[in-house]
Amino acid sequence: MIDFEEHRGHLRGVAYRMLGSLAEADDAVQEAWLRLDRAAPGDLENPRGWLTTVVARICLDMLRTRTSRREDPLEARAERPGPTDAKQEMVLAESVGLALLVVLDKLDPAERIAFVLHDLFGFPFDEIGVIVGRTPEAARQLASRGRRRVRGAPPPDVDLASQRHVVESFIAALRRGDVEALIAVLAPEVVGRAVDDKGNVREVRGARTWASGAVAFGKLAASMAPILIGDAVGLVMAPKGHLLRVLRFTFDGERIATAEVVSDPAQLAALDLGALE
Repeated sequence: MIDFEEHRGHLRGVAYRMLGSLAEADDAVQEAWLRLDRAAPGDLENPRGWLTTVVARICLDMLRTRTSRREDPLEARAERPGPTDAKQEMVLAESVGLALLVVLDKLDPAERIAFVLHDLFGFPFDEIGVIVGRTPEAARQLASRGRRRVRGAPPPDVDLASQRHVVESFIAALRRGDVEALIAVLAPEVVGRAVDDKGNVREVRGARTWASGAVAFGKLAASMAPILIGDAVGLVMAPKGHLLRVLRFTFDGERIATAEVVSDPAQLAALDLGALE
């Protein structure tokens, strides 16, 4: 007899990475528990492997349903009320990586399943192929495409390490509400731009002016993380991994020269995002 509780934490972690929602992940795990009664004795020689496969298939069906309905899963999950402990989901999202969760949501369902199972949990491609209904080689290609989209491919002359350090310093200063530390990572004539839902452009110029306004968003800094946007490091704001807005930066040496706030759902969906190593 399988002790299901022994595997629940592992299954929940797998499902969360595939679905990006703790409530949906718990639904998938619960469905796997219900299917346990229908398992043949031979299936249970490797209970963790069998249960992981079942959860993966359930998640794949959920992702395909989500796609076929053309839902915006990020908005829908961010606003959906439910019994899920918000603090618990935030802790789980931070352990996975807010930026990674955002980028995973841009993958096709089969790519996401293949990438998560192989790159994050070490599943072999012959087993992944069975789950997604492809050959092992096709499953390998799915994971490879997912990997390229997740990691991105910036030009070799871009100093991502320096940019990331600047962005991380920016976030740390916001969390502390430290205006002077913010000014230190901004170019003196920094320009900040944002477009509201009516298409009106708001522009702020000057390091001190922009920093003084930015500290008002310090409470949101816990949901911020560096992310690769095209060929430069930017900032994603993603409470519990649910994308709300992005700050796209340009740099002048080791300072931020411009910052563009992107919050329109259509523009967010079109961004070329990648998770940093």
